[in-house]
Amino acid sequence: MTQSFTIGSLVELDHIARDFARALRNPLRVYLSGHIGAGKTALTASVLGALGYPGVVKSPTFTFIEIYPLPVFAVYHLDLYRLKQPEELEVLGVRDYLEGEGICFVEWPERGGKELPPADIDVTINAADDIRIIDMSSQSNQGEEVLKRLGRLMHEGRL
Repeated sequence: MTQSFTIGSLVELDHIARDFARALRNPLRVYLSGHIGAGKTALTASVLGALGYPGVVKSPTFTFIEIYPLPVFAVYHLDLYRLKQPEELEVLGVRDYLEGEGICFVEWPERGGKELPPADIDVTINAADDIRIIDMSSQSNQGEEVLKRLGRLMHEGRL
């Protein structure tokens, strides 16, 4: 199943993130693809804000992972851009996050190669000028349920 959205502002991104946050189910792996500056961290930050995280969400480019313990579940935000070899994931100890409870947002998943478990949802963000096209594609039953729920929530919000 696929859900696609075209947005032109951060307000629209926040609306999608709010409904996506409401649709999330624990555990879940969300892999984010798109060029630098496409909006991967912005989407993650908007989802965290919708889940009630009050702080600033930083890109984990230099730390590889940021952990956000929330009342409902933990959110793990990984950025693999600086990963030199997929095998480094084992050294970083991220397997517990990727295979355990919680929601994992992983930027630059292609750098993790076969060391990453499969995604539940693949998100691709394409940017052109001020427009972002966000494509979400389910890769598991859990991911499909989340995207179905997202579709219902988005539809209800338009009525």
